[in-house]
Amino acid sequence: MKSMLIGSLFVLASMQARAEGDAAALAEQPKSVKVTLAQALKAGAAKGKPISAKFELEYGRFQLSVYTVSGAIFSEMIVDHATGEITRTETIISDDDLSAAKAQSEALVGAKVSLQNAVVRAQKANKGYRAVSITPSKRNGRASAEVTLLKGSESKTVVEQLD
Repeated sequence: MKSMLIGSLFVLASMQARAEGDAAALAEQPKSVKVTLAQALKAGAAKGKPISAKFELEYGRFQLSVYTVSGAIFSEMIVDHATGEITRTETIISDDDLSAAKAQSEALVGAKVSLQNAVVRAQKANKGYRAVSITPSKRNGRASAEVTLLKGSESKTVVEQLD
């Protein structure tokens, strides 16, 4: 019994690690996914400025997450991937997540293109692919965003300029 429990925990931990770091793990998204990453960013904009978004498996559950900032408050919003409604909002307080959120917000300084528009541009330039994550960064002092795209089990990351 103890070895089964340890084995199960190992499988869950490896699923989570693989899913968070590997877009191809998202190729088997539930058929209930109707909402695009751009739509999730639009939903998040109702509660703050979106600073990143991604489809992910967390603790073995599929979800669509949007990080936002409003004033000095950073939040993670979970968007229902079937309806586009925000189902949960949590203030980001953990050190790692808060550091990432602050870096993402800083990377958007000087951006003239929204993350939502960057996702749309990336998908238009890569026919047949759908965006599964977007993360802003500074490249050579310029605001940009890495957009991870998925087509079946094939994934690629493209850079969209935001300035």
